[in-house]
Amino acid sequence: MSLRRRGSAAVALAVAAALSLAACGSGDGGSDSKKSDNGSGSKSVAQGGEDFGKAAEDTAKMGTTAKAGEFPRTIEHAMGETELKAQPKRVVVLDVGELDNVVSLGVKPVGWAPTEGSDGIPSYLKKEAGSPKDVGTINALNLEAIAGLKPDLILGSELRAAKLYPQLSKIAPTVFSIRPGFTWKENYLLNAAALDKTAEAKTQLAAYEKKAKALGDELGPDKPTVTMLRYLPGMIRLYAKASFIGTILEDVGIPRPKNQQINDLAAEISPEKIDEADADWIFTGVYGDAKKTDRASAEDNPLWKKLGAVKNGQAKDVPDETWYLGLGVTAADEVLDDLKGYLAK
Repeated sequence: MSLRRRGSAAVALAVAAALSLAACGSGDGGSDSKKSDNGSGSKSVAQGGEDFGKAAEDTAKMGTTAKAGEFPRTIEHAMGETELKAQPKRVVVLDVGELDNVVSLGVKPVGWAPTEGSDGIPSYLKKEAGSPKDVGTINALNLEAIAGLKPDLILGSELRAAKLYPQLSKIAPTVFSIRPGFTWKENYLLNAAALDKTAEAKTQLAAYEKKAKALGDELGPDKPTVTMLRYLPGMIRLYAKASFIGTILEDVGIPRPKNQQINDLAAEISPEKIDEADADWIFTGVYGDAKKTDRASAEDNPLWKKLGAVKNGQAKDVPDETWYLGLGVTAADEVLDDLKGYLAK
């Protein structure tokens, strides 16, 4: 096994141990819940965990005091502190959010971890992402593949891979956010601090905020209510405020049904209670193969067919890869375009 040509026996053993641990991990694919999360990650920051609600606030305190162009620099992050001796050139990202972040800043990563069942680089990032190598999946990282790419920076999160951090940090300097999702803006600035691209990230976030406000102004004071409905294997979710899509809707000022006005990732419902998705508009995402979810039984329910949005043609499928899995500024910008197309008429 080659570990950046410097592989010592200790590092090799660490990677071997990590590989064994990663193989035991399981997850529900591109999401987290109080029932199931990556076995290598931290349950305390997953949905229902004691540290879930304060993740954005805590991430905002992280980063660096280094000035633009200043190296070495120390990055404070979810797992401690990491020193970067020079601006990173070979970056490995361990989730779609980090992929979106680095690509939006002009960095083509050498490696990335897709979600389970992914068809490859998300279509909205393909043009700019280059050709990064797969390093396993977000819930089953391949430590050997990561080491073989000889990275000088690894970007990931405590939620996905907290238990693998010691092994990853022996391969290359590693910077972890707390979790993906509703923390996407804070994560973006943290990743940018490691890449010495903070000014660029702030510019892109400001452009997003301006665009979101403009859409809200265009829609006016009498905005329709919106439900975010997503089908996953074994669960049906109504996404709430503490989610990626939840933050976007809030930035635009789009109201939500009361059952989605909660400070949580999502509320889970059964196919028999699909009428709880009632709203002026229903935007539906599907994670993976729809046949492996309860979509068919939910939408065969007479209660579904009686919903106003369904009868009025205002129940629409939306791209899961941007609305739910995007987790970065590029995806958020795409979602704003989609919302404008549906609602600004």
